Amino acid sequence: MGELTGYQLGVIGALFLSVASSVSIVICNKALMSNLGFPFATTLTSWHLMVTYCTLHVAHRFNFFENKSIDMKTVILFGILNGISIGFLNLSLGFNSIGFYQMTKLAIIPFTVLLETLFLKKQFSQKIKLSLFLLLVGVGIASVTDLQLNFVGTVLSLLAIMTTCVGQILTNTIQKRLNVSSTQLLYQSAPFQAAILFVTGPVVDQYLTKQNVFAYKYSPLVLGFIILSCVIAVSVNFSTFLVIGKTSPVTYQVLGHLKTCLVLGFGYTLLHDPFTERNIIGILVAIVGMGLYSYFCTHENKKKQVLDLSPGSQIKDKDSSAPLLGHQEKENHFEVKKATKDSLV
Repeated sequence: MGELTGYQLGVIGALFLSVASSVSIVICNKALMSNLGFPFATTLTSWHLMVTYCTLHVAHRFNFFENKSIDMKTVILFGILNGISIGFLNLSLGFNSIGFYQMTKLAIIPFTVLLETLFLKKQFSQKIKLSLFLLLVGVGIASVTDLQLNFVGTVLSLLAIMTTCVGQILTNTIQKRLNVSSTQLLYQSAPFQAAILFVTGPVVDQYLTKQNVFAYKYSPLVLGFIILSCVIAVSVNFSTFLVIGKTSPVTYQVLGHLKTCLVLGFGYTLLHDPFTERNIIGILVAIVGMGLYSYFCTHENKKKQVLDLSPGSQIKDKDSSAPLLGHQEKENHFEVKKATKDSLV
């Protein structure tokens, strides 16, 4: 019972860290990109990952965690895949309207459920599917505005959805099957994610913004916000791997939509962004969906524990479709801002 309580506290702590750090970095990067005119989202993400790796390397040298060897081919492919997914998300926003980009993010949950059902043989009850549908409807009402379609943008969105889903599923699968912690996996994969983004980031950013990141005039204020963003990003990257490892890719996406609702709320109260009755209704519907998802997952996990502990049964792994609260996502993505067409990761 004590172990179960410790596990629950660990999950709740991971969820809280993920929400707090993600909302903080959204506010920081919105100021950096919207107010200070620094639009280089993909390049900034490569710096985030470099700082994350350096921080973890220092922590490892001081014995804060023990490194565990993972097959190099697995790590390299995993790191490159996550880096590519971030690039596709940024390109998707660059070629699509904000409304269509939000629809792309919403599509990640059902596509993840589909992939896990087909390839990992996971089962999601009708109640959980209903709660996820209610959540998506609420977030869609609150955040999706215009929907403008174009062929290139649609292809990029499909690629972004597929690479993001596969990357998050692998994050969960690698940690469980190879028995590595989120810190160990992030430490080994971060250099490869940073490398692919460091090479492609300036090209992608120049194509989308028509500006050169290396020709940009960096003021002390801009440098200060970049450093602050990188510091917060360490927490964002760590909590992303931690949440997916302790719960599931679907739960992480549910958490991501909670962040969207919080960002909309903070944008209205702190940054005075436009806010309508539609936003309020959508957020309330999404909260109901998240509450039902948490309740149904908790109920199903308790039933599973009773079956696992029954005489003659074998102890199984904890259900990866863990709840959002209780016994329970490289943008790491940042939330999309209404004021600018920048993808923050």
